[in-house]
Amino acid sequence: MRIGDLPLRTGVSRRLLRYYEEQGLLAPRRLPGGYRAYEEADVGAVRSIRALLAAGLGTRTIAGLLPCTVDEGRGPAPLCAGWLPELLGERERLDAAIDGLTAARDALDRIISLTPRTDPGPAAASEGAP
Repeated sequence: MRIGDLPLRTGVSRRLLRYYEEQGLLAPRRLPGGYRAYEEADVGAVRSIRALLAAGLGTRTIAGLLPCTVDEGRGPAPLCAGWLPELLGERERLDAAIDGLTAARDALDRIISLTPRTDPGPAAASEGAP
């Protein structure tokens, strides 16, 4: 199938497909004239790429993980046990990011709780309020 068909099957734009190719995630055959030709397996690969990206993995990690990944309808599943430490490390990274965002939200909530609910008047506004 050509590059125009793959977005219809996967919901991924042509531009994103070319980006996946640049990142080494897809390797379509080239037809005469430079046209890309995708196989049926590329449909599943794109779906796996999307799921792995949604899980917070970067394209560099996905490029290594994708060749040993299968999807039997429940999402991508790595078959290579050697990837478990990397995946657990990614989980720890996400946990740390969530903790940081939670702390930032809590700090913002404190600031919001101290912010007056009504405008105190024109004098206060001229003293630095936005």
